[in-house]
Amino acid sequence: MQPSPRYVVQISELNDEEPRATIVHMQHTPVERYKYKSQILATLAVSLGPFAAGLGKGYSSPAIASLQDQLPASSTSSSFPQTYRTSSSSNLSSVHATVNVNMFTVNNQQASWVASLSLLGALFGAIFGGLAMKYGRKNVLLATAVPFSISWILTLFAINVEMMYATSFIAGFCCAIILTVSQVYISEISDPNIRGCLSAILKVFNQVGVLISFIMGAYLNWRQLAMAISLAPVALFFTILYVPETPSYLVLTGRFDEAAESLQWLRGGTCYEIHKELVTIKNNVIRMRRRNSQYGNFSDIVNKLWHPILITCCLMFFQRFSGVNAFNFYAVSIFRQILDGINPHGGAIAMSFVQLLASLVSGLLIDSVGRLPLLITSSSFMSIALAAFGSYAYFEEVNHTVDTIHTHAQSISNQYDWIPLLCVLTFTIAFSLGISPISWLLVGELFTLEYRGLGSALAMSFSYGCAFIGVKTFVDFRDALGLYGAFWMYSAMAVAGLCFIVCFVPETKGRDLYEMDDNFLKS
Repeated sequence: MQPSPRYVVQISELNDEEPRATIVHMQHTPVERYKYKSQILATLAVSLGPFAAGLGKGYSSPAIASLQDQLPASSTSSSFPQTYRTSSSSNLSSVHATVNVNMFTVNNQQASWVASLSLLGALFGAIFGGLAMKYGRKNVLLATAVPFSISWILTLFAINVEMMYATSFIAGFCCAIILTVSQVYISEISDPNIRGCLSAILKVFNQVGVLISFIMGAYLNWRQLAMAISLAPVALFFTILYVPETPSYLVLTGRFDEAAESLQWLRGGTCYEIHKELVTIKNNVIRMRRRNSQYGNFSDIVNKLWHPILITCCLMFFQRFSGVNAFNFYAVSIFRQILDGINPHGGAIAMSFVQLLASLVSGLLIDSVGRLPLLITSSSFMSIALAAFGSYAYFEEVNHTVDTIHTHAQSISNQYDWIPLLCVLTFTIAFSLGISPISWLLVGELFTLEYRGLGSALAMSFSYGCAFIGVKTFVDFRDALGLYGAFWMYSAMAVAGLCFIVCFVPETKGRDLYEMDDNFLKS
């Protein structure tokens, strides 16, 4: 085994000159053959966190359908386990196994709480995760994986809907911590040339989790699905043990030798390259501390944060109220209402699969095309697809209000099920190519190092707060405005988001994290 590089960092600060760090001694190490290999391996290990979160995000849609497919509560008054089998005319649901469970059912309002309370927990989890990052990115991921798994085990043994409320909140709390910290981790370990691609891997793994959850949900009941999901955080725990802490955090805490070793493991480059990047990180930390010592009051902190907070929080707002949460958390219910000839579980799986493919493509486009062009294209197609889906839902409702032509309308609508499905798939592709991965990427890019933990926590918690409201109110919007009215409203939100992107969002393609200062954002 080759010895780790050892560095001695010397700090010089003369009068009013900019403080600088130089390396006065360096032990040479061999050149790594593949420059990005270690960064990719670390990203894959950390991506098991978003994968576990994706399994949880995809849980609600099939779980709610499973809970509402069960026998009525009046027929399950016995205290003994009941046997049930979900019924559907589709091929997919015909393979549901007959299982023994302690049954309870949920109505629409209870189902909306089961879906949304995970996001309320995520609101608080994002704040906690941002604050906890001062103890290390890697340490926080390790500490969160265990309770995350336990929350799903408790869901497996839930005996009433109130217990599901609690486990949903806890799972969401842990999920937000993992997503917040993993995004910052990837931003800090990655080379600027591949940061967008590596960040997109997080979204890809997250979407793989959603897809697998939808597929398993077509065959498993909600208890079995919870048991399967509980295994993912355990895998995260054991893989994280083998990756290093981020160099930026180690320098920030004064552990320079460990930072050098981490950089050598991640970059695998020449001694000169490691030297250059370590000095850059160190100089940035020195400047940060110097500024903090001179401008440390509350108003200065607000002045440093409000630009990136405005950009990231507004992007999160438009992302969360674009209708994506309705499709993610109520996909099976929506497809049951709008699709007459296509299996709802099959529609949900198709949507998730297309979202996965689009996420893969986004990883290739973000660093080549740029953030801003993808955001503009994404918002444009999202608004068109949502408006078209709402119009089809309106057509369906109008045709079904006349009882005398109901049968005829049903036969006609069966022939055009491809129209709403095409709208959903178009929306999914547009969302996954642009605003979904880029809004999360910007959270890790726009905040300076000294405020990255706090800024990420604020942006993420705001995002989850919007998601909670969006998921909880979808049922209310659907009841008050109709399904068509709800999606027309989401289309208007996408248009508003497009206007905001054109006016305020900067292009960060190819820029180093240390360039993302307040002057850059103002320009």
